[in-house]
Amino acid sequence: MTKTDLGEVIRMARFKHGLSWAKIAEAIGKDRVWTVAALLGQHPLSAQDASTLASILGLDEEAVAVLQLAPYRGSGNAPASDPTIYRFHEALSVYGPALKELIQEEYGDGIMSAINFQVDVQRRPDPDGDRVIVTFDGKFLDYSWKHTEQEALP
Repeated sequence: MTKTDLGEVIRMARFKHGLSWAKIAEAIGKDRVWTVAALLGQHPLSAQDASTLASILGLDEEAVAVLQLAPYRGSGNAPASDPTIYRFHEALSVYGPALKELIQEEYGDGIMSAINFQVDVQRRPDPDGDRVIVTFDGKFLDYSWKHTEQEALP
């Protein structure tokens, strides 16, 4: 069983057991967004967390092992055909270059880490239709260029 296959099994188990993602995350004491990403194959779980989740979702020992495997992150096909995921691709295609410029203007030459990273999703009521607020919170990592002595000579 692959992590992707298991992700589908988990989605169905969650539905059959009537559990919210928040309740599942609460069961292992982890952030809701991180937990969903992990259960869909993007993060490994500890043995204890994998066992706890297997117990509440009715998963077998193979699933416990698969949950602990290191993933191939972000290895899906892009752009995705799912409308929500496609809109994230679209938004970053449109605003990504501007965000890069603003980050570099504020911090210098570098990137926002997706390793030392948090993400949150919140709902905000609005008379024209509720709004989705997605917050990316990543550590800034500056580019460090190392020059050899030969390169430093005039």
